[in-house]
Amino acid sequence: MKRSGSRNCLNRRSRFGSRERDWLREDVKRGCVYLYGADTSTATTTTTSSASSASSSSSDLHLVLCTVETPASEICAGEGRESLYLQLHGDLVRYKCKNVLRRLEPTERPLQIVYEYLSRLGYDDPVRIQEEATNPDLGCMLRFYGEKPCQMDHLDRILLSGIYNVRKGKTQLHKWAERLVVLCGTCLIVSSVKDCQTGKMHILPLVGGKVEEVKRRQYSLAFSSAGAQAQTYHVSFETLAEYQRWQRQASKVVSQRISTVDLSCYSLEEVPEHLFYSQDITYLNLRHNFMQLERPGGLDTLYKFSQLKGLNLSHNKLGLFPVLLCEISTLTELNLSCNGFHDLPSQIGNLLNLQTLCLDGNFLNTLPEELGNLQQLSSLGISFNNFSQIPEVYEKLTMLDKVVMAGNRLEVLNLGLLNRMSHIKHVDLRMNHLKTVVIENLEGNKYITHMDLRDNQLTDLDLSSLCSLEQLHCERNQLRELTLSGFSLRTLYASSNRLTAVNVYPVPSLLTSLELSRNLLECVPDWACEAKKIEILDVSYNLLTEVPMRILSSLSLRKLMVGHNHVQNLPMLVEHIPLEVLDIQHNLLTRLPDTLFSKALNLRYLNASANSLESLPSACAGEESLSALQLLYLTNNLLTDQCVPVLVGHPHLRILHLANNQLQTFPASKLNKLEQLEELNLSGNKLKTIPTTIANCKRLHTLVAHSNNISIFPEILQLPQIQFVDLSCNDLTEILIPEALPAALQDLDLTGNTNLVLEHKTLDTFSHITTLKIDQKPLPTTDSTVTSTFWSHGLAEMAGQRNKLCVSSLAVDNFAEGVGAVYGMFDGDRNEELPRLLQCTMADVLLEEVQQSTNDTIFMANTFLVSHRKLGMAGQKLGSSALLCYIRPDTADPTSSFSLTVANVGTCQAVLCRGGKPMPLSKVFSLEQDSEEAQRVKDQKAIITEDNKVNGVTCCTRMLGCTYLYPWILPKPHISSTTLTIQDELLILGNKALWEHLSYTDAVSAVRHVQDPLAAAKKLCTLAQSYGCQDNVGAIVVYLNIGEEGCTCEMNGLSLPGPVGFASTTTIKDPLKPTTPSSSSGIASEFSSEMSTSEVSSEVGSTASDEHNTVGLDAGLLPRPERRCSLHPTPNSGVFQRQPSCATFSSNQSDNGLDSDDDQPVEGVITNGSKVEVEVDIHCCRGRENSPTLAERSPAPCPEEHGRGLFWGIRRQNSVNSGILLPASKDKMELQKSPSTSCLYGKKLSNGSIVPLEESLNLIEVATEAPKKKTGYFAAPTQLEPEDQFVVPRDLEEEVKEQMKQHQESRPEPEPNEEDRTELPEEFDTAL
Repeated sequence: MKRSGSRNCLNRRSRFGSRERDWLREDVKRGCVYLYGADTSTATTTTTSSASSASSSSSDLHLVLCTVETPASEICAGEGRESLYLQLHGDLVRYKCKNVLRRLEPTERPLQIVYEYLSRLGYDDPVRIQEEATNPDLGCMLRFYGEKPCQMDHLDRILLSGIYNVRKGKTQLHKWAERLVVLCGTCLIVSSVKDCQTGKMHILPLVGGKVEEVKRRQYSLAFSSAGAQAQTYHVSFETLAEYQRWQRQASKVVSQRISTVDLSCYSLEEVPEHLFYSQDITYLNLRHNFMQLERPGGLDTLYKFSQLKGLNLSHNKLGLFPVLLCEISTLTELNLSCNGFHDLPSQIGNLLNLQTLCLDGNFLNTLPEELGNLQQLSSLGISFNNFSQIPEVYEKLTMLDKVVMAGNRLEVLNLGLLNRMSHIKHVDLRMNHLKTVVIENLEGNKYITHMDLRDNQLTDLDLSSLCSLEQLHCERNQLRELTLSGFSLRTLYASSNRLTAVNVYPVPSLLTSLELSRNLLECVPDWACEAKKIEILDVSYNLLTEVPMRILSSLSLRKLMVGHNHVQNLPMLVEHIPLEVLDIQHNLLTRLPDTLFSKALNLRYLNASANSLESLPSACAGEESLSALQLLYLTNNLLTDQCVPVLVGHPHLRILHLANNQLQTFPASKLNKLEQLEELNLSGNKLKTIPTTIANCKRLHTLVAHSNNISIFPEILQLPQIQFVDLSCNDLTEILIPEALPAALQDLDLTGNTNLVLEHKTLDTFSHITTLKIDQKPLPTTDSTVTSTFWSHGLAEMAGQRNKLCVSSLAVDNFAEGVGAVYGMFDGDRNEELPRLLQCTMADVLLEEVQQSTNDTIFMANTFLVSHRKLGMAGQKLGSSALLCYIRPDTADPTSSFSLTVANVGTCQAVLCRGGKPMPLSKVFSLEQDSEEAQRVKDQKAIITEDNKVNGVTCCTRMLGCTYLYPWILPKPHISSTTLTIQDELLILGNKALWEHLSYTDAVSAVRHVQDPLAAAKKLCTLAQSYGCQDNVGAIVVYLNIGEEGCTCEMNGLSLPGPVGFASTTTIKDPLKPTTPSSSSGIASEFSSEMSTSEVSSEVGSTASDEHNTVGLDAGLLPRPERRCSLHPTPNSGVFQRQPSCATFSSNQSDNGLDSDDDQPVEGVITNGSKVEVEVDIHCCRGRENSPTLAERSPAPCPEEHGRGLFWGIRRQNSVNSGILLPASKDKMELQKSPSTSCLYGKKLSNGSIVPLEESLNLIEVATEAPKKKTGYFAAPTQLEPEDQFVVPRDLEEEVKEQMKQHQESRPEPEPNEEDRTELPEEFDTAL
């Protein structure tokens, strides 16, 4: 191996071995470059995920060891190559067979290019950059070729080619000879077989010519050109198939003039020579190439196309304007965008016929005066350059009617300059830096009709001098006041500002559309009420308290949006109105006008969700309803059963949402009349049944009725068009299914029905459904499984109005051996492939990165970057937003409990509820919401289209995937970390659609009082859909119960309470029914309950030593190892394992206060037949000699219990929470998510969170209360022997009683009116 210099290329290798790795470790500036072969088909398939696959095809892919100083010329010399070619960001797949490769200059350094690429992606550590550069997966984003992949069929427009017998001329004087025949573009090329590339070629133009059959020779065609000097070639084919193929293709060429040639994305440095023989080319597209100037077919030779009118040279990185292009006088259209030009030559004024000139995405700040010579120029694009003012040359270009300067650097809008340009009608200045508007004089502008000032920094805008203004866009500024002229105003878009006043004078008589949403308006402007032709009015997200009668009774208004205001009532309608769409959601309405439905007969859409409606007005006074209402959204109101009969008055209803109301029944006779119903949402009510008459709704395709009390499966499987059914979180027990399911049924959700038992026959029938969600039985677990009692989750995903679900979720409650949790949300927008890939791989990547670094910023960033790489070829053309939340023990602060690290790219967000208030943890990477990211993308000269999308593809500036949009789209995430406290109640993860329709406050308040996380997640998605979301929506709700009180170990001289659920005696007055514990894991348990009226829990601790045999309470004075839990692991000097387990004993099987009918109940244990929960936390530790603890050391009980410590608690459950068999670890994790089992770990609050109670009993008290037997002891709940129980040795009974007495006397009296709070007693240990 060659090692003689840092600049030298070391060796060509097909395998990366240990010697190479050792050499790399010596210097971070060393590395390797993977070199691909020239075969594009092979190169595409060699992009594999392992080095072994690369080595298996060493002839096409091998690595070259080098340093960052090694130039391309040195690598070429060592490889015997003429040049190296670089291919970036996956265009090989994006453009199918087209390859975008750039030939490297001899002085360029390939390894340095790789390192800079990885650094721009987001890698910071040089060692990690070196490691990533050696991964062959990088070839999906960046690769080097030793030869240029060439596909002549596409470069030369070759349609057909082959070697055939050819005869020239119409007569038989010429002989038949074997020649190479090529049908290229509009020409037939005949050449020698031996010297086809260098020899003499005969070119026959076919445009206007003929293709005829030669009758005297089988399978022969005669090709003739047009004109007086026409030539003819006879070609003889061997088979009928070839003859027919050539005849068919040549006939198309002859009859059609192919004047457009598209050679975009072919890595061209020059135009193929054969193209110059196609004389009819009028439009040439050379976009996304690397065209050179001084080459045989370079840009200097384009003048040979004598009829060329259109030329596209965008994205060629020319740097300098090719002056010789100015000699192509026939050009009418020229596109030179994104070429890095800093100035234009004066010769551009020679293109007198030019009509369209596109110079977007360059670095221009001035335009030459000679440009004014182009009097035919009607379109000039200079967007996304560096102009600081409107060029004065616009005054000379009188054919121009638009100033298109989006994305420049204008800070001042000079209306005086525009006044001098009487030919300008449209002005596009969006995404500049405009702050002020300057008016030189009072003279009005009568010419400008359209102006776009979106995404600037304007605070006040006065355009009253533009008396001909018809349309104004000024969204996303900082406007406080807006003044306009109303003479010609037709449409006004001014949303997302801070407007308190909008002045328009005179009244805009032509105004048809007015959008003022997301401002600070307290009333609708008077001039808007007087507009006679207004059809659309959007004043949502303001501070309105009333809707003027003149607006609601307008005879022209078709669409009224007043949602998210403070409106308390709507005016009574007197006359008929043409209103078709009314959105009044999120207001303070208690009732709707009585005449709403009778006067608004054209009303098709009504959304009155999130109000306080208690009733609905009747549809009409007569017998026959004239209502045209089709979509009705009434979610989150106070509606009762009395509103249902009113719905019958709307026979054309297609979509009905009544979720989260107070419905208890839905009369069958009423539902029977809604025959046109297609979508019905009744979730979050108190329904016990769905009427059987739902079978008459033959058009119903969606039924959502989760979170009710439904016990009987509705008769919906008879409906022919049913597609989606959600009956989760109900009380279903069985399902009666027909012999055959509806063919259209795609999604059936039955999770959260704890008592539902499905037979194998039923499951087999349901197996044909595309998506079936049911609870599975708990899986057996091992003793080593660690279960978290600090969090539980639920997730929901809904497709909405779209045919496919492009949102995927990740939920792992036990992550990294049970000491943490991971939750993620992935939104692919329009693709479902990438979210599913990320769902399957991202947790594994995180686990690997956590093992390499303890810094949360480093391992989270690397997780996203590695996941970006692992997307492979799928990530070249597709992209996805990603959100990842990782909960782990806080290693930086040992006195705290857990830390939460959140990382995201794209538009998915996470919100933490802390103390009842939302705390956003994510950053939205979109052009509209992140000005810094928008500026970064603009500086890198991306083209942002009018719909605010990067290159017209996505609104996100950071995503996983979309490598072909590098460097505009990056995978580097935003990362935030916070320490979780007892005030943190829940965590919400949602995709873009969820947060567009739910504010942080609304989302938190909606689920704080929901007991089950699955029902909470379902509720969020349901609310989003009812509030107007028609896209895919996904939500994960994580209930948190984390704090120092949730610790089970002893630290800092204090005895900390046990797991969060170990509480003192409490009484639940209104216990809720048990619901499913989880939504993602799909695991639920069957519950059997017995009634009781109190809950008793105890918390004690005990350890067993392997060194001391001292008996007595004095042993507690000796130092012993700290009792540790998963919250505070034992340091490396000890061995720590946590094996939580629970067992339930009923009165007829074990000692629950009564051993038999003759025994007396033990004092302190209630004996009403309910079950006793025993929680045991087993710690196996090897203590340190100098561990500073106050925990007592106790003697070793017996050999089989050597080194085992016991921590246990006894509680009696309320009826709804009793009878739960809690298996070890994983089963316990699943069960603790439901309200019934969460009571086992702590006091359940009304907001759904759990906090530990502060009263704890010591071991002696519990040992006295425990059932007594002559033999045996309770070792661990995993041994389900009825004889096993705790026993106080007889020789310690007196001492135990004495200590108990002293303890009771020393306990302080509890404070009045605080039943649940007591002082923590001192703990004692005793032998077992």
